[in-house]
Amino acid sequence: MAVVRTLKSLKLEKESPHSEVECTYSIVTDDHGQRYLQVDTYGSTTRQIPGKKSQSIRFAPEAIEQLKVLLANHF
Repeated sequence: MAVVRTLKSLKLEKESPHSEVECTYSIVTDDHGQRYLQVDTYGSTTRQIPGKKSQSIRFAPEAIEQLKVLLANHF
């Protein structure tokens, strides 16, 4: 699992299509009472084990603030 504290902008050289997968989120509280947003994605139907958890990304509070600004500015 990865904990994200900062987000950096990166322009993609080439846009490629992505397949759709299931995604869930959880609010996680650590031993110090700090809350994180965890996003989990699950394998596509074409994977060897469909529906198995594929990736987990946990956003720290500072990254969540960056996401809020990014979303407000671009969407």
